[in-house]
Amino acid sequence: MDDFRINKTVFSIGSRHDPDDSLEYWLSKPPVERLRALEALRQAFYGYTTDTGRLKGVLEIARRTWR
Repeated sequence: MDDFRINKTVFSIGSRHDPDDSLEYWLSKPPVERLRALEALRQAFYGYTTDTGRLKGVLEIARRTWR
């Protein structure tokens, strides 16, 4: 994600009565580009630090004994 940047100088203003063509736009993009955009939105919304790079947890393995 280091090479992905959002251009904050480009935007458009529309009316709420304008048809929404975002579905066609995103379906025209390759899956990798869609995932990059999703990750950029996640980072913008939740913030990003190196501490949140991995999930923390404990794995416990239980052995089942058969009778």
